[in-house]
Amino acid sequence: MTEVGTVYGEALYELAKDEGLAKSVGDQLRVLAESFRREPEFIRLLSSPNLTKAERCRILDDSFQGRIHGYILNFLKILTEKGYMRHFGHCCEAYTKRYNEDNGILPVTAITAVALTADQAERLTGKLSRITGKQIELRNRVDSGVLGGVRLDYDGQRLDDTVSHRLDAIRDLLKTDVL
Repeated sequence: MTEVGTVYGEALYELAKDEGLAKSVGDQLRVLAESFRREPEFIRLLSSPNLTKAERCRILDDSFQGRIHGYILNFLKILTEKGYMRHFGHCCEAYTKRYNEDNGILPVTAITAVALTADQAERLTGKLSRITGKQIELRNRVDSGVLGGVRLDYDGQRLDDTVSHRLDAIRDLLKTDVL
């Protein structure tokens, strides 16, 4: 996350929280961030030096007026006017991080060789919730390279109980130990 993203994202979060809009603004930011990831040309257009600031803000009005909350539209205009639109994704990350901290939510990514079933995801979520005392937001990413087992990534930590990790540990042990 960039410093600009952190400062602006947290400022938007504080405003939305004070107005009781933190969840709805966060949901709209997630949708916008995903849209901008799919269409990066839009961010480039809003950062173009060939357009005046007024023209770029008009593009935002034409695209989003009445479709997103006014706070978000004004936020996009501020980023555009300051030349910070390239930091929008980082702003969203900072916003989400603060929201999750304030609401006891822990995003966890489970990397598995095959997709978790609904029952497996529910049991894993329940167990992690009991251990951490937080509400778990579980995402499952499939990576056939793990071969089996599960790797959990959360809060800057990694718990790796995959077959590939165990095989790597055995391989390292055999390299260093003389039989």
